[in-house]
Amino acid sequence: MSDTGEQVGIKPLPEALAMARERDLDLVEVAPMANPPVCRIMDYGKFKYEAAQKAKESRRKTTQISIKEMKYRVKIGRGDFDTKTRKVEEFLSEGHKVKLTIMFRGREVAHPELGQKILDDVASATKHLAKVEAYPRLDGRNMTMVLAPDKRAQADAARAAAQARAAESGQNGAEGSEAPVETETPETDTDTDTTTE
Repeated sequence: MSDTGEQVGIKPLPEALAMARERDLDLVEVAPMANPPVCRIMDYGKFKYEAAQKAKESRRKTTQISIKEMKYRVKIGRGDFDTKTRKVEEFLSEGHKVKLTIMFRGREVAHPELGQKILDDVASATKHLAKVEAYPRLDGRNMTMVLAPDKRAQADAARAAAQARAAESGQNGAEGSEAPVETETPETDTDTDTTTE
């Protein structure tokens, strides 16, 4: 194939090389396994540069999804639970998967239902962002579950939040025009004792 893209046909190697040198280009083998091998007359440096640019662009378009891990304890307090769950939501909104781990100590492992309840609470708290990818399973002294970002659920949650904001701003505008304005009147001090002579 020539540099303009037209099919030249089967040529002997010396003649193909002469054609490439004539145009000050390179003869590049593009399909070595074909019979006969397919070569192309092109600027090899430009070809390599364009291929590198395409690879760079495709790497930039792919998002790096990593698995983050959040560890919970069976006897976790409400404040710690809320803090850790907010962090899980942050990871999910950034597009990461989250592995939730419940760590059992001592005889706690005899009550896996307690760990299951915590994982269920986290799943229900993050249902607007994620779906359960790997359901809870007991692995030694740990119970694990994996949540993955759910684009559809995130879009639905964003749409619902936007509608709620629109409805709220509509109510505030209506209330502002109809609400009576209250003014404060200064109170007189009646507790003071006065004596007259």
